[in-house]
Amino acid sequence: MDTRSKKESILVVDDAKDTVEIFKRNLTSEGYQVFTAYSAVEAINILDTVHIDLVITDIKMPEVSGTELIRHIRENYNSVEVVVITGYPSIEGAVMAVKTGAEDYLAKPFTDNELFTIVRRTLDKLHMRRNIQEQFYKRQSSQYGLIGKSESMNIVFHTINKAALTPATVLISGESGTGKELVARAIHYSSSRASAPFVPINCGGIPETLLESELFGYVKGAFTGAFESRAGFFQTADGGTIFLDEISETSPAMQVKLLRVLQDKEVYMISSRRPQKVDVRILAATNKDLHTLMKNGVFREDLFYRLNVISINIPSLRERGDDILLLTRYFADKYANQLNKSPNEFSEKALQVLKEYYWPGNVRELENVIQRLVVMNEHSVIDVPDLPSLMRFSAMKSTRFNRTLAEVELDYIHNVLSIVNGNKTRAAEILGIDRKTLREKLRMDKETWK
Repeated sequence: MDTRSKKESILVVDDAKDTVEIFKRNLTSEGYQVFTAYSAVEAINILDTVHIDLVITDIKMPEVSGTELIRHIRENYNSVEVVVITGYPSIEGAVMAVKTGAEDYLAKPFTDNELFTIVRRTLDKLHMRRNIQEQFYKRQSSQYGLIGKSESMNIVFHTINKAALTPATVLISGESGTGKELVARAIHYSSSRASAPFVPINCGGIPETLLESELFGYVKGAFTGAFESRAGFFQTADGGTIFLDEISETSPAMQVKLLRVLQDKEVYMISSRRPQKVDVRILAATNKDLHTLMKNGVFREDLFYRLNVISINIPSLRERGDDILLLTRYFADKYANQLNKSPNEFSEKALQVLKEYYWPGNVRELENVIQRLVVMNEHSVIDVPDLPSLMRFSAMKSTRFNRTLAEVELDYIHNVLSIVNGNKTRAAEILGIDRKTLREKLRMDKETWK
């Protein structure tokens, strides 16, 4: 995607209103979208609510200085560039601001051409960095099935990249169905252990009485039926990575044993008196709040801090905006290819319903819905009536208050048409209008979407 396909946004921060107005007039004349703030606090509020590409800020401001604002931006907004404004006596301060995180500085007095040049140069650097990041995200998603361009997923991709370069333990959190195992696989196969085993374990799916023997193995004669010694999952993963999903389901006794593995890098097979050294990286995942479990005495605090060296929180699907549309297209193409079918298209209304649905089952639920639609639908276009009934009901009950009266009317017309399976005569009767009026409203709707 071309990062310059939309108007670039600039935030000008200065306590001198005349200076702000000059910047706004000049930059607006060059086609930029300009926001203004007269203090660092006001600037932070704007950064929290709208997308900003570049911040141009004075250094000396009352209460919170421009240097502190730059530090805040660098700690909280990775995709925002900064240029500082300074007078000649403050060049040393400008250099300090650049060291703090500003890309460049603009010394007063300056010409319009100098302003436009430094703004364009800074934005070009920003676009280059974003393009490099986007190419990494594309490679990451195509290789590991992680699809997304939202800011929250970009943070996940960035952390995966960092985690892959270290041997540290990683704790992955997120609701069920968000893709925690995919993230774990991405870390493993991007790391130096990629050629060694990746062993996923669902701790909640193995009975507590069997979990120890499955993880650590046992020696011959350890219990009735142990006719030979057998290695556990930790030995199988030696040199590679073990993924402990649903780590919150382990008992306090098992947590002690896992803590020993993390501390000593060795395991004891059941009934063995000698430890075995293992070189295993541990990745763990949970869909529960471990802080709450620790307060309740259910999860060991020392184990939590051992696991939580690097943390990755995967956002729920409803928090990912247009990623829902990307995933819909991805899954539709995937299952159409499996069935040797032409890919289905989705109507604008259907896509809107998919985007507004709550998705309690997250990406797993979306994949199941799209697979069913591709398998069962015999038409080339998937529309609202083809969606599961719960979603259709949700669409009719939607309480969005940012729509015009005409949009609400058309939504109601389409809902009535869905109920009567497209019978326009019956729909007109229910709506209390004639067929000609109904056709006219539908024609206007089609022209709107062109």
